[in-house]
Amino acid sequence: MRSLRTRLAVTLVALVVLTVAAIGVGVYAFVDTSLRARLVADARQQADFNLSVLLPAADPAPVDAASFGASGLPEQFRLRGEAEVIADFGDGSPWASSRLQGALDAISPELRAIVAGGQLGYAWQPIAGEPSLVVGGRQGPGPSLYFVFPARAVEDALAQLRLGLLAGGLVAILLALVTSGLIARGILRPVTAGADAARRIADGDLAARVPVRSRDELGRWSEDFNRMADSLQATVSRLEEAQGQNRRFVADVTHELRTPLTALVAEASVLEASLPSMPPETRRAGELMVADVRRLRVLVDDLLEISCFDAAAEQLTVQGLDLGRVVTAVVAARHAEATVVLPTAPVIVESDPRRLDRILGNLLDNARTHAPGAAVEVSVTPVSGGAVVTVADRGPGVAPDALAHLFDRFYKADPSRGGAVGGSSGLGLAIAAEHAALLGGSLRARNRPGGGLIVALTLPVTGSLPPADAPDTRQADAGRVSEPAPGTRS
Repeated sequence: MRSLRTRLAVTLVALVVLTVAAIGVGVYAFVDTSLRARLVADARQQADFNLSVLLPAADPAPVDAASFGASGLPEQFRLRGEAEVIADFGDGSPWASSRLQGALDAISPELRAIVAGGQLGYAWQPIAGEPSLVVGGRQGPGPSLYFVFPARAVEDALAQLRLGLLAGGLVAILLALVTSGLIARGILRPVTAGADAARRIADGDLAARVPVRSRDELGRWSEDFNRMADSLQATVSRLEEAQGQNRRFVADVTHELRTPLTALVAEASVLEASLPSMPPETRRAGELMVADVRRLRVLVDDLLEISCFDAAAEQLTVQGLDLGRVVTAVVAARHAEATVVLPTAPVIVESDPRRLDRILGNLLDNARTHAPGAAVEVSVTPVSGGAVVTVADRGPGVAPDALAHLFDRFYKADPSRGGAVGGSSGLGLAIAAEHAALLGGSLRARNRPGGGLIVALTLPVTGSLPPADAPDTRQADAGRVSEPAPGTRS
C-alpha cells in the first residue's frame, strides 16, 4: 500500500502532466490552424486573381496544353508567387510544370469534383513527394487550373513546435517530479508531526505536542490535536493521582491492620489450643473464628505484597538456578502428592528463587484448593528462547469466558472452581502474575482436555548445565525426593 505522501506526489505530477498536455495540445492546434489558415488565405487570393484576371486576359485564350504553354500564363502565375500549375483541358493531355509532370492523377478526387463544379477548392496533400497545398478552380469554359503551393515551411515549423512542446513538457514533468516530493512533504508535515506525537503519547510521553506552523486548516488541526493532548494529559494526571491515593490508602490500612491482626493470631492460637476442652456448641464457634483469623491474615499479607508491587518497591535477587531442582523442591514442600516431569537436560535460568517459590506455591495452592483430591502434574519443558513450567490439575476447570480474568485481582471465577480463584482472598494468581512479569516471564491459563486447568509459567532461559551435573536434578513424588532417569515421570 502506497503512503499518503506518495499518493499526493503522484497526484501533483499527474496534474502537471495533464496541464502540460492540455496546454501543449492547445498551443499546437492554435499554431497549426493559424499557419495553415494564413497559407490558405494567401493561396486562395492568388488563385482567384489568376483565374479572374490573368486567365481572361490571355489572347488568344488557351484551348490545349500547347497553347497554354505558349500563352505565357505559367510565367505570369509564377511571378505572382511560388505556386506551380497544372492545367487540365479534359483531353487527357494536361499541361504541368516540369516538377509536376504526371501529378494530375495524384490530386484528390474530392478537389477535382469541386473544381469541375465551377467552385474554388483546396486540399492538403503531398505532390511529387513534397507536402503541398493544392488550390483548384476554373473560369467559364476554360481549363481546370490547379495551383500547387509548397507547404514544407509550414510542416517544418509545426515539427519544430512539436519538438519544443515535447521538450518543454518533459522539463515540466521532471521539475514536477523533483518538487512534488517537497510539496507533499510540506503539506503533510503537520500530519507527520501529529502521527509522531500520537506514537509518543501512546508510549507514555504525554507532553508530546504538534508544532503549529500556519493559520490554515492544518494549523487549526494542530491546535485541536494539542488541546486534545492537554485534556488527555490532565485526565491521566488526575487518574494517576487518584490511583496513587487509593494505593496509599490500601497500603496504610493494611499496615495498620497488621498490629491488631498479630494480636488476633496469637489469641486465636491460644483459643485453638483450648478447643478440645470446650463444649461442642462453643467449639464450633471457636473453630470458625480461628479459621477466619487465619484467612484474614492471608488477605492482609497478600494486600501488603500487592502494595509493594504498586509502589514499585519490589527488588530482584537474581542468580543462576537449576529450574528442575527448584520445581521439585517447591512441589515437595507445597503439594507432595503432585507428580513432576523434567526434561532430559537441566535447564538453567537467571532468576529470583524466592519469587519462583512464590509463583509455583500459589499455583499449587490454587490446584489443591479448587481440585481437592484430583491428580496434579507439574512439568518443565524447554522451548525456543525459554522454558515453560506447567501446573495441570484434573479439577472441574474454568468457564471459557473466565479464563481471561483469572489473574485479575479479587476476581471470582466460576463456582465450579470452588470460590475465588487464587485462594480465599482472590489474590493468589494475581500475585503470581506480578512476580512472573517482574522476572521477565508470563502466566497463561487454559482448560485441560478431559477436564481440569493448565497454568503455564514462561521464563527466559540463559543456558544449560554441563552433562555431568544432570544427576543433581531431583523429582518429588509423594513427599519424598528421588532421582529417576532424566525425562521420566514419577
